[in-house]
Amino acid sequence: MARIPLDPPRTIVNRVARWYSRRSYGAELDPAAAMGHHPGILLSSALQEGVLARCHRLDPTLEALAVMSSAVAIGCSWCVDFGHWTSTEEGIDPAKLRAVPRWRDSDVFTDLERRVLEYAEAMSATPPAVTDEMVAGLRRDLDDAGLVELTMMVAVENSRSRFNAALGLTSQGFRDRCEVPAA
Repeated sequence: MARIPLDPPRTIVNRVARWYSRRSYGAELDPAAAMGHHPGILLSSALQEGVLARCHRLDPTLEALAVMSSAVAIGCSWCVDFGHWTSTEEGIDPAKLRAVPRWRDSDVFTDLERRVLEYAEAMSATPPAVTDEMVAGLRRDLDDAGLVELTMMVAVENSRSRFNAALGLTSQGFRDRCEVPAA
């Protein structure tokens, strides 16, 4: 149950956010509704998300796995749900997304993907547990821009996941849209 009402004041910013959410995702996003109580926060978040969506120095699968790893580590069911749906919509292998919570025991990941998952998990720990060895391992395959993008995507997912978890925002059923229905 959300810890804040998901019916923010009817402002132009909130009307535009609701319209955009419905048009882009087929539903109004609970985090946007929660942020709608403070239009400056909602606008700031929307701007950041818009700019980040245009960053493409990192392989999309690596980005999706890093973001999912962070959401799983923090325990944000909303982010896991939405991230699974958006990632599969972008062509990311759903088997890899489902395996993130048990990545150490799964055989679906490459060595680089394992290093990315370890890094994202370490970044999401409190306090962060990133080591020089982790970064050196990533630098064997990622250039400086790719490493910076990876780090920012995990940092942003930490922010999203902690915001959503703190306000009690839970799954909205996005993942159900990409599952094959039972016969």
